[in-house]
Amino acid sequence: MATDNLEMNGDADRNGDVEVPLRSRWPRRQEPLNMNHYANKKSAAESMLDVALLMANASQLKAVLEQGPEFYFYFPLITLISISLILQIVVGILLIFIVKWNLNDESMHYRLNVMENIATALVFVIVVVNVFITAFGVQQPNKSA
Repeated sequence: MATDNLEMNGDADRNGDVEVPLRSRWPRRQEPLNMNHYANKKSAAESMLDVALLMANASQLKAVLEQGPEFYFYFPLITLISISLILQIVVGILLIFIVKWNLNDESMHYRLNVMENIATALVFVIVVVNVFITAFGVQQPNKSA
């Protein structure tokens, strides 16, 4: 055989040495990147991460509430977790608006840019708040009877 990149075609002559070039696994498109589609995928990924953190904070809130006010960092943790949850909801709403608006409409670029910057800043604040939540420590209550 002449090359190593060959693939048998169902219509190939099996008695002869008919070579069929290997087809690419990923078809190549020549059309330009759709920025609106890209931004929607990016926002969806951010939303999934936001949901994961939201679930983690809800679990932390439950653990702190189960410990009760006797826990030394009870009120600071309740406050920090509540701030984190509220900011995550705000970021989620921002991401919904960002996805709904058409990025290809140039009249929306400024507004979308401002909303992206606000969402990024809020995500940074959420990360900092969650660092403090982790630093104060959320322990699961002992289940010993």
